[in-house]
Amino acid sequence: MPDDLTILREPPFDKALADLEDLMTQSGRAFLIGAGCSKCAGLPLIAELTTKTLASPTLSAITREILSALKKQFDGSSEANIEDVLSELVDLLAIAERRTSRGASKNKVEVDGKSYDVQQLKDASEQIKKAIAETIDQPVTIATHWNFIRAVHRPIRPGKPTSDRPVDYLVLNYDTLIEDALALEKLPFTDGLRGGTTAWWDVQSFRCNGLAARVMKLHGSINWSEFGEDTLPRRISTKLQLPAGSERKVLIWPASTKYRETQRDPYAQLAGITREVLRPQSGAQTVLVICGYRFGDSHINLELDRGLRESDGQLTIVVFTSDVKPEGQVNTWMDDPTVRDQVRVYAKKGFFHGTAAATSSNELPWWKFENLVRLLGGER
Repeated sequence: MPDDLTILREPPFDKALADLEDLMTQSGRAFLIGAGCSKCAGLPLIAELTTKTLASPTLSAITREILSALKKQFDGSSEANIEDVLSELVDLLAIAERRTSRGASKNKVEVDGKSYDVQQLKDASEQIKKAIAETIDQPVTIATHWNFIRAVHRPIRPGKPTSDRPVDYLVLNYDTLIEDALALEKLPFTDGLRGGTTAWWDVQSFRCNGLAARVMKLHGSINWSEFGEDTLPRRISTKLQLPAGSERKVLIWPASTKYRETQRDPYAQLAGITREVLRPQSGAQTVLVICGYRFGDSHINLELDRGLRESDGQLTIVVFTSDVKPEGQVNTWMDDPTVRDQVRVYAKKGFFHGTAAATSSNELPWWKFENLVRLLGGER
């Protein structure tokens, strides 16, 4: 049963939505899409993804042993998840590889009293990524995401076209729901790869004319592969039987990784394009709508903060959040007089902009992705 949106038609919340519509009509548009937006399609949130990944038959005995040891490092934390554990593993792999490359005699890394070499850590990392991809690569319901794409790319007001700039989707999820919905709607877009079922990375595709959308998969994708010695993404059909020795590995990066992935391509290229989105040129106002994101990725938070402060007032950030009021990074912005007027927060029990706040004792259902889609589609 769809949520009742009646409360959002009442003052002052109706005006908050009308103002958002005006803002999106006048500006270039970008969306930061987090894991919360995939739940309605039947995909797991991070806690469920953690449980399913840890139980995956893809993991070998040694990988399970390493995982168990790494999980102990987070004892006492109620928020640690599979991405945290994978990040820890990747950091340890970097240490082991550095020692090995320098010819150190002590080139193994100790975890919970046992030592592991580069190959064991590398195998564990690849198995965990594969298990994550297999957990996500399941049948999904596309209806909400398809409606989302339709809503974003429709003329917001009859006779008043939207910006001719492509819509930018900064996607933190590994799934392909946004790309699938864009293709179903027959909109020209790029995710950085050229080709079809099998494709190769070409960063210049983001510069092509005539695009309706650009999709930046900031943490990689379940249909991206690291192929052979090439660290740039490929999309390789699972039906292809590749020659012996042609290794195909899932190319995803955990959210909190501080390892070399953040410094090499394609991650570095995607980060560069994202910085351009967050720093629009003078006179090219951009509104960034954030939904389904809990601000748990320090890298992303840093980019958002820098973009907000370095955009010379050209960037407006709109946050839809399940928090009752601004919290964490969002609250930091709202407390800062130099940027708070550029931030609009549609929270679970209030609307906040600059120094103004309109609160409600009842839940405001605009924070749910499926309800945001309805609102973007014109429902009131």
